[in-house]
Amino acid sequence: MTTGTVQFLNHEGELTSHPDYEAEISPDGLRKLYHDMAWSRRMDAEAVTLQRQGELGLWPSLLGQEAAQIGAGHALGAADYVFPSYRDHGIALCRGVDPLDLLRMFRGVTNGGWDPAEKNFHLYTLVIGSQVLHATGYAMGLAKDGTPGAVLTCFGDGATSQGDVSEAFNFAAVYHAPVVFFCQNNQWAISEGNERQTRVPLHQRADGFGFPGVRVDGNDVLACLAVTKWALERARSGEGPTLIEAFTYRMGAHTTSDDPLRYRDGEEVAYWDLRDPLARLRTLLEARGWADGAYFDTVAAQCEERALDLRGRLRATPDPDPGDIFAHVHADGHALVDEERSRFAAYQATFADAAGRGE
Repeated sequence: MTTGTVQFLNHEGELTSHPDYEAEISPDGLRKLYHDMAWSRRMDAEAVTLQRQGELGLWPSLLGQEAAQIGAGHALGAADYVFPSYRDHGIALCRGVDPLDLLRMFRGVTNGGWDPAEKNFHLYTLVIGSQVLHATGYAMGLAKDGTPGAVLTCFGDGATSQGDVSEAFNFAAVYHAPVVFFCQNNQWAISEGNERQTRVPLHQRADGFGFPGVRVDGNDVLACLAVTKWALERARSGEGPTLIEAFTYRMGAHTTSDDPLRYRDGEEVAYWDLRDPLARLRTLLEARGWADGAYFDTVAAQCEERALDLRGRLRATPDPDPGDIFAHVHADGHALVDEERSRFAAYQATFADAAGRGE
């Protein structure tokens, strides 16, 4: 197994090779990767602005992690299934999820908004690390049923401190589950740095459970694509799980309720700003003559237009009926839920009665 960090595109935009993995390099493919990273960044920035303006209750930014997410998203096959964390907006876009559905969740008007079975993309999980167990169980089911495809589950470095993740690793190893554990190590679990979470690189934890672990440059979209594709193919062919540690950096706040200035210094942020995933891919495209200023201007204009459309659609989103909270709790209904719905409707009616009496 590879030691060190897998990298194909360094922070100066220069291509390298790797003895164990093959990067898919073509002008069209690289332009598509850049476009998707640019759109995920612009969509994310729009969501942050909307939260600051009171349109969303909360937003977890992906800023700085675009290469990890778009690389992994492009590695997925049609039959593969994703169990995301709450920050995986880039992978959501790769799976065809309408970004409005992402924003509606954080606006508080829906508990999901898309059909997981249609998109092969599960609903966001806010409980740290629980989706890793869900993914492992789903992958075990795929193997038992002989269903094609593999499972990708995403989580952050902070989630590796949860017992759920260790339990998932053990189940996946013992049952040879077709699952890829994709850890986006952005180095900060809210305000706790890596040094307070682990004494070894996170990918090495796989060794103790008996399956491969690989660290990739999480700001290199080619490395993330190549290694994730390799791991998914390995899972589909019955070779079991893989842990990928995408070593990246969270450039923004943990969420919009967080103030990162309280726990990290500007020098660290400046260091990672020089390793920006979009900048290095743009440098490569320009150096090879595969894209020029007009192309990048067009991409920026398209992203801006889509962001403005997203803003308009969000603001036009109606509030749900308060009684909708009781829907879909049980597939076939439940007497207790019916009773609670009736009580709630009666309580709501008292406000209408008071308004009608001018109180």
